[in-house]
Amino acid sequence: MSVQSAAADVDVDLRQLFASLARNWLRILVVALVVTGLAFALTWLATPHYRAETRLLIETRESVYTRPDGTNDNDKPILDEEGVTSQVEVISSTDILKQVAQKLDLSRLPEFDETADMPALSRLLVVAGLKSDPNEIPPEERVLTKMREKLNVYRVEKSRVIVIEFSSEDPRLAAAIPNAIADAYISVQGNANIESNSAATDWLAPEIADLSKRVKDAEAKVASYRAQSDLLMGGNNSVLATQQLSELSSELSRVRANRASAAATADSVRRALQNGGSLDAVPEVLSSGLIQRLRERQVELKTNIADLSTSLLDNHPRIRALRSQLADLDRQIRNEAEKIMTGLMTQAQTAQARENQLVADVNTLKAASARAGDQQVELDALQREATAQRQLLESYLTRYREASSRKDSNYPPVDARVFSRAVAPSQPYFPKILPIIGAAFIGSLLVMAIVTLLQELFSGRAMRPAAGSRFERIEQVAMPVAHEPSDREPPDHEPPNQEPADIEDLEDRTAEVQAEPQAAEAAPATAPATGPATGEDVGPARRSLGEVEIDKAVEKLITSGAARAIFVSPEGDEAAASAVLVAREVSDTGLRVLLLDLTASGAASRPTLDSRLFPGITDLLASEAQFSDVIHADLYSDCHVIPVGNADPVRAMRAADRLPIIMQSLTTAYDLVVVECGPTDAQGISRLVGEGTEVFLSLLEPNDEVAQAAVELIESGYPDLTLVTPVGHQTPGTPLPGRRSAA
Repeated sequence: MSVQSAAADVDVDLRQLFASLARNWLRILVVALVVTGLAFALTWLATPHYRAETRLLIETRESVYTRPDGTNDNDKPILDEEGVTSQVEVISSTDILKQVAQKLDLSRLPEFDETADMPALSRLLVVAGLKSDPNEIPPEERVLTKMREKLNVYRVEKSRVIVIEFSSEDPRLAAAIPNAIADAYISVQGNANIESNSAATDWLAPEIADLSKRVKDAEAKVASYRAQSDLLMGGNNSVLATQQLSELSSELSRVRANRASAAATADSVRRALQNGGSLDAVPEVLSSGLIQRLRERQVELKTNIADLSTSLLDNHPRIRALRSQLADLDRQIRNEAEKIMTGLMTQAQTAQARENQLVADVNTLKAASARAGDQQVELDALQREATAQRQLLESYLTRYREASSRKDSNYPPVDARVFSRAVAPSQPYFPKILPIIGAAFIGSLLVMAIVTLLQELFSGRAMRPAAGSRFERIEQVAMPVAHEPSDREPPDHEPPNQEPADIEDLEDRTAEVQAEPQAAEAAPATAPATGPATGEDVGPARRSLGEVEIDKAVEKLITSGAARAIFVSPEGDEAAASAVLVAREVSDTGLRVLLLDLTASGAASRPTLDSRLFPGITDLLASEAQFSDVIHADLYSDCHVIPVGNADPVRAMRAADRLPIIMQSLTTAYDLVVVECGPTDAQGISRLVGEGTEVFLSLLEPNDEVAQAAVELIESGYPDLTLVTPVGHQTPGTPLPGRRSAA
């Protein structure tokens, strides 16, 4: 079940809503044409403004011919994004704008200085104190303020291009000012480079003089220390002591090798002589000329002996003489070998003596070389200092010559160039007459259309009843007429779904009731609701407006499956008994029923509870209690009750908009919610009505007040209104006190 308020009972009739545009088309069109005419007049009378722009490119302007030696384009960093943005600020700086303003004499133009030709109206406003006097501001500041309002300098995204944009009433001035700003920027950058070169030469000149003196002093210290420490330089740029030590070490190695060779040869000759071995295996013996000749003679004698042995015996004198000569030759060879051995031994001893001498010399040079190494460390430090000073001096000299040459030739390379100069525009950028007129016409049409639609909505003419609230015309049914007591018995029963008469029948019946005699009005109209039922006539028959009894109302609620039963009691608290009786009867059928008392006096909840201090609906609306705190059990049935409560009614009514939500929650939890509203009208029950709602008018005595209330409810959108009376109803059974609490 959905929550519906009074506003939810109507829908927007789109056809009627948009038909209002057709009905008011003339007004909409006239207003749009008037606005368009005003826009055309304003744009026609407006002063045209022209805009021009100059573009700069930030790049390295140093050429290959003027670049210093040993440098290239990669050595000089190119401006990054922050650097280009900084140049944008430089271009729009006060100094450059002042130069341009002075160069073009902008202070004489009324466009940049309003004091040059101030209108009479502006002078009157200044005199009256309604406008600040521009003469109080310095002229230069006034011009700069106007220039900044018309100037726009920005960097093209993802590039090193800077755009200088300027707007003016004069097209030639709009082009001349950005060009002048670009020229002034390049001039300022060039002057900055010249000043940088001048500052460099002024600083380098005394530094070079001081460095020259320091270089001379450092080199003099090196020469003096070398002379004092006897660090004479030999070949290969090394100290003399170190070079001599190297040479002696080489000589010592050679002498040791010769000595070892002579000693080894002498030992081999000695072993050959002592062991009687052959001397032919000793190279030194074989290399002797005398031994070679003796060996030749020995071979010759052996040959002769061999020849003679063929014809002579061994004891022959000749053979014996030859053998004697051969033995003599052997002795001579051995003697020569001994001499050779003696010579080798002498050579080895000589080499040993030479080795000892060289070892002593080497040791001496080692000590000298160690001392020279310590002194060389100090000498190297002095040389490094002198070298560093000399290199710095050469670097300063190179830079000084470069800076001096650029200063003398007045060559300031600027890292920016103008690649697009501004030209005088032929068309103004403001005002654009056609776009402004078109926008004014379309905008005014839209605004007037919206205003017309809103007027139609707020007037209610575009509203129609919601789909669920439509009703067909009520069929006329015969109304029971008032009659005098007679012997005729009343009908056994009435139709279970007694429908009320339409508005005309109710009005006719009201007239009939008003025409009754005064004596009949004074007669007792009803019997007490709790009185005994008898078949005897107790007085004149009560008038009727087609109301049904409690049983019929209960039957209608059960058969229709209603979720809400709204009771209106124009006659006051006594008529509230209908809601209580209906709630109890429906509860006795086994349905879950809740009685909600919305009367000011609590007339519906007093008969069901034993106290008037229970929290109720006002406490729930004031957020002082929860559902479990305000729901109580009826003392005489299974029905649950929400009384009026104890909270401040004014505070509770401030939250009356929560009633639809509360009703939705209650209809979700209960099969039927019975609401007693007291003497209210259709607007009073609008927040309580929802899907599956039955509206009842409770009455005790048919009169014109009740009839008028019924007519108003039917006219207000409740055609299914049912009139119900508690008169003559007897509650069966006995009350059962002590019911449990629903909380």
